[in-house]
Amino acid sequence: MNQPGHVRRERPQDRALEDALARAQEGDEAAFATVYRMVHPGVLGYVRGLVGDDAEDVAAEAWLEITRDLWRFRGDAGGFRGWTATIARHRALDHLRRQRVRPRSSFLDPAVLELPGGQNTQEQAIESITTRQALNLIAGLPQDQAEAVLLRVVVGLTGPAAARVLGKRPGAVRSAAHRGLKRLARQLTGTGVPESGPHTLGKPI
Repeated sequence: MNQPGHVRRERPQDRALEDALARAQEGDEAAFATVYRMVHPGVLGYVRGLVGDDAEDVAAEAWLEITRDLWRFRGDAGGFRGWTATIARHRALDHLRRQRVRPRSSFLDPAVLELPGGQNTQEQAIESITTRQALNLIAGLPQDQAEAVLLRVVVGLTGPAAARVLGKRPGAVRSAAHRGLKRLARQLTGTGVPESGPHTLGKPI
């Protein structure tokens, strides 16, 4: 549900996702395949930003849970993306606890950086650089900023939806995403893009 005073920006493919989701909940396997194709790149990109090379396995665990509980979901396309991101985050954090490592940024699939959606000028800065450069930049952000940017730009969530995934106030998440995007923009227009590889983000779980 939208927060009072906030207008949700509808992405071009939202209606198609909602139609496919409704049919998938009625048992239409082809419709579920459509839902998977539309949502999986964002889920995988977000998980890869948290667990690195183990993202495929963690995303598979998330999709098992999504498939099992699909009939329970009620909401629109944005709500569904938020619901799947929440499940994926829980599975990623479980994995990190088992591995006793910190969230880390690794290699996002190139496709997830090309997902359509409403963008502001700072978000568009990401599109002006190569995938490798974007990965290196996001990897250098503090954890709260990195997750906010991943959820807002890669998964395509609104500020309130991203806040629900992270269990934070919408203002805090919007602020983190804004700071992260400003930092990315400054690096793009400043001394250049860091060439160091992926590294640990934030604090231990």
